[in-house]
Amino acid sequence: MKPVVLVPLGNANRRVVSVLRSSLHPVLGGSVAVSDADVRLEPFFDEQRLQYNSTSIITHLDSRYAALAGRNGERTILLGVAAEDLCIPILTFVFGEAQLNGRVGVVSYHRLQNEMYGLPANPDLLHARLAKEALHELGHLFGLVHCSSYECVMHISTYVEDIDGKGTGYCRECRKHVGENG
Repeated sequence: MKPVVLVPLGNANRRVVSVLRSSLHPVLGGSVAVSDADVRLEPFFDEQRLQYNSTSIITHLDSRYAALAGRNGERTILLGVAAEDLCIPILTFVFGEAQLNGRVGVVSYHRLQNEMYGLPANPDLLHARLAKEALHELGHLFGLVHCSSYECVMHISTYVEDIDGKGTGYCRECRKHVGENG
């Protein structure tokens, strides 16, 4: 399995990123580290939408790849983790985005927090949702497209309820592909 480096972005809570690291390690079975890099998100803010452009963030992380990937170089996968709300031009928001068969992705926990929906905070639910979405974006980096199995983390998620309905890992077919390409 390729090593994964989580890169806290902007105002990302380091504790949330640390819990994500702990959640990913058993599923991926490989090395999962957290970068100490300071990546500011202000240059990627869209003033009209009041959100951050995830594609631009990925491009920036890709341009800084060698510095962020560390000594593992080309084999390493980078996953930015943001607290801020992300968007792409054709969608109102995204939970995350990744390069298919690439080396860089990004995920946000902004819309994964219960508080976004007028509900009381639930850190355990936030961590579970973030782990599922991180695995989803990592799956794209490993070459997976969206899966038809509703329980697979690679099933598309349009709403947070979709995430809640997913299982905690890849289905058998997706797991096989990750094993071959991860």
